Amino acid sequence: MDDASGPTPLNPGAVAAPADITSPTAAATYELDGHVAIITYNRPESLNAINGEMRACLNAAWLEFYNDPDAWVAIMTGAGRAFCAGADMRDRTGGSAGIWSGTFFETPTVNSYESGLELWKPTIAAVNGACIGYGLTGALVADFLIASDRAIFGMPEVKIGVPTIVGSMRMPSKIGWANAMELLLTGDNVDAERAREMGLAWKVVPHDSLMGEARTLAERLCQGAPLAVRAVKEVAWRSARMGWTDAVRMGESLRRLVAASDDASEGGRAFAEKRPPEWTGA
Repeated sequence: MDDASGPTPLNPGAVAAPADITSPTAAATYELDGHVAIITYNRPESLNAINGEMRACLNAAWLEFYNDPDAWVAIMTGAGRAFCAGADMRDRTGGSAGIWSGTFFETPTVNSYESGLELWKPTIAAVNGACIGYGLTGALVADFLIASDRAIFGMPEVKIGVPTIVGSMRMPSKIGWANAMELLLTGDNVDAERAREMGLAWKVVPHDSLMGEARTLAERLCQGAPLAVRAVKEVAWRSARMGWTDAVRMGESLRRLVAASDDASEGGRAFAEKRPPEWTGA
């Protein structure tokens, strides 16, 4: 299994239960606008805390994004005044972590976006409020975290007597050891400006500008050929965990594969004709 601080191969256990993620009343929703998918935590009455129903919807939404050739960039955000308040402590079924097949040690834990769904399409977390526990674990996976000036961040698990595992694996490489330990070992929350100082938030913007900033970034990320963008992200992540020669060999193999795509031909034609390229993702 790959390091859980980044993507890992798609696990059969990640297949979500059927969920109507296009319904506005679903616990998490999926909407495609052009080439930008918007995945929304949608239990505002519970500060978007994750229960079994939401977990099934989230897994279904991320798998829809994973599989949809027209979806090039995803924005994840929360309905109402919170991004995600973490696991719903009232859900005694354990469903917030997901439900999958297997027994004891054979049971897969790589069953969600947070815990390692392999995904090379760019992702943006638009954090509109409280981003706690599971919510912060999910936001950490995003390539870009844009925070509202009302956002707060925290990993409170130690204060209720349990450790955070995937969050502990992701956070040190993202924000450095001491900053990670401050959040993980104290369980205290930090505000948006402190999150930016730590390197946890890429940008902090006025609350009412949050989704506009996220959409602007998403459209910028759609300027490049989708296959080339994904190859760059994959090489950036995998090469950090490989020796130099192996990384170059892998990168050159991906470059040659992508260079044979229709979009690579279109990019060359568009450059020669001095016009914007028309990408198809093929």
